[in-house]
Amino acid sequence: MGALTEPVVVVGAGPVGLVTALLLARHGVPSVVLEAAAARDPAGSRAICFQRDVLDVLDRAGCAARMIARGVTWTTGRTYHRGDELFAVTFPDAGRGEVPPWINISQAEVEAHLRDLAAAEPLVDVRYGHPVRGLRQDARGVEADAGATVRGTHAVGADGGRSAVRDLLGIGFPGRTFDDRFLICDIRADLPFPSERRFYFDPEWNPGRQVLLHPCPDGTWRIDWQVPADLDLDAERRSGALDARIREIAGDVPYEIVWATVYRFHERCAERFASGRAFLAGDAAHLYAPFGARGLNSGVQDAENLAWKLAFVRHGWAPPDLLRSYDAERRAAAAENLRVTTRTMEFLVPRTPAQRARRLDALAAARTHPDPRAIVDSGRLAEPFWYLDSPLTTPSGPVDGFPREAGAARPPLPGVLCPDGPCAADGRATRLRRLFGTRFVVLTGGRPGAPPPARVPYEIRALDDIDTDGVLRTALRAGPDTVHVVRPDGHLAAVLPAYDPVEVAGALHRACGRT
Repeated sequence: MGALTEPVVVVGAGPVGLVTALLLARHGVPSVVLEAAAARDPAGSRAICFQRDVLDVLDRAGCAARMIARGVTWTTGRTYHRGDELFAVTFPDAGRGEVPPWINISQAEVEAHLRDLAAAEPLVDVRYGHPVRGLRQDARGVEADAGATVRGTHAVGADGGRSAVRDLLGIGFPGRTFDDRFLICDIRADLPFPSERRFYFDPEWNPGRQVLLHPCPDGTWRIDWQVPADLDLDAERRSGALDARIREIAGDVPYEIVWATVYRFHERCAERFASGRAFLAGDAAHLYAPFGARGLNSGVQDAENLAWKLAFVRHGWAPPDLLRSYDAERRAAAAENLRVTTRTMEFLVPRTPAQRARRLDALAAARTHPDPRAIVDSGRLAEPFWYLDSPLTTPSGPVDGFPREAGAARPPLPGVLCPDGPCAADGRATRLRRLFGTRFVVLTGGRPGAPPPARVPYEIRALDDIDTDGVLRTALRAGPDTVHVVRPDGHLAAVLPAYDPVEVAGALHRACGRT
């Protein structure tokens, strides 16, 4: 796959922008990454939690192995009210050598890994100190004014919540900002807690509010307090109040403050994620309250969704109309994330008497409720979205009973992320999702006949050949003749009852935006 001449212009050298550029390079598409700052600030990290399915995307970008080796793996989240544990949620561990359900690692450290990869990639040109002050489009491409004019075929705005690209495109960013403030403090200390997420409602050392505790690498712990709206961090330091807060959790254990900040949460979504040849991704497109870790995880999924579509259009494998599906799919994902995180914030930070009464009643009832998770919301954790209604998805039947509640197990229907599992391919042991990324994969239950007459890159894999343990057939609910068409980003494009080359070609073409 040879490199193409004209680049994609990516604005923002944070994790979403760099992942976009690295995934484009994997498809043979060059990019120029324009970063306004002279250097990215390595201090602090609001994002620390990375979910299993997002680690698969970062594996395709080239840095997941380093992240998993460095990060703290956790499989259990516990929720407390005052001194009592209400419930625990355990995520199944994928087993030795597989991707863990969650790891905690600093966003700043992940950015450093991505910068190293970008610096070593000839198809990625990262330019610091280049703020974008103008953006023009014509029928053939875009021009970004970043001191000098940088021309490309398309532009990706991954430049954060105060996105210059979004403003230059005239795209609204409606939503709201919560008045309550939150204090993050990363401390290095030998605390007597296991590696798990701990959420405390109304602890005696933060009455009427909540505290979140997370383990991080190098003996560091992330503590996140809800605090009064007028809290002054500098005054807290000077008065000793910050030390007193930390001592309530750390006791007499020696500690070192690594980073501290105070911030407010935003719930916002861009009115559209695309305008002509320009697109928004990550925080430039959406901002969520972080309880549930849906911000950066969703931004990385934006990057993958957009990168393969840009690459297919650039190579001539798909019409330009394919790019319209980016807005349709990722804005639907953003709407779901906003729905979930808004409900969480209404429980954590009630704004009306009815919401406050609901919270108090739920916490009081949770001790005896058969499923306290159903009534207490300490953050519904990030998960991939399902593209059931996407124009790229070939429907296979009614989806009225599809489980849409947060955290539910999703059946392997068209639009859902393909399940993973061990397999053998090309003479080596691997796992299914490592076969995805640059082309479509057609998984057949039986032996395929004639190849589908499709004008897109694909490969056919027979489950009889690769499913050595029978795990994949079970996960896919595959019959003896079932065919699963998998997109480059791992989502199922179609599930067909039997192999018919014309039907498979139709599903492939539909998944590329061809009618």
